[in-house]
This record gives sequence, C-alpha cells and structure tokens, in this order.
Amino acid sequence: MQNTYYNPADLKKFGDIAEFQPELAKKFFDYYGQVFAEGALTAREKSLIALAVAHAVQCPYCIDAYTTDTLEKGVTEEQMMEAVHVAAAIRGGASLVHGVQMMNKAKALTM
Repeated sequence: MQNTYYNPADLKKFGDIAEFQPELAKKFFDYYGQVFAEGALTAREKSLIALAVAHAVQCPYCIDAYTTDTLEKGVTEEQMMEAVHVAAAIRGGASLVHGVQMMNKAKALTM
C-alpha cells in the first residue's frame, strides 16, 4: 500500500461518524440517501456530478468512492475525465472572477 496522508481504508469508517452524534448522523445519512435517490436526475447522472464535485472540493475519499460508483453505473473513463474538466473549468473561472472583486478593492484603495 502506498503511504498517503489520506488512508483509503478510512473511507470504510464513514459510518462511524454516528459514534458520538447518532441523531445528527442519522439525519445526514437520511438526507444523503434521498439526494442520491432517482429523481429528475438518474442515479448515474448524480454519481457523475458527485465525482466532479469531489474533484472541485478535493476530497480523496469522495474521489475514490465516486470513481468506483460511476464505473459500476456504466460511466466511461472518457466521461469521467470530461466531468473533471468541467469541474476544473468552473473552479478556475470562480477563482478568476474573484479577481474582479480584488480589482474593485484595489481601485478603491488607490484612488
């Protein structure tokens, strides 16, 4: 096993979050289950969205989980990578558009 800051085995411990706050954990897992239930979006579409978001928020546990989940739901590696590029474009654009706020502040301070 490769040494990493994030231990991939810890993903299996996710349910342990209920240890000290079982009521809150139950509410979270109920919500989580409802979010990923079939609705206007398919479970496959939701899994692909989750994979892209996992990259945007840089959660290695989520990346592992949703890489597996999307593959199990028939998503191709090409589709997965395209979703990651969408996340990267949105994240990069969000960083850049905040430059407008910076420039507004800089102009206000230098005028």
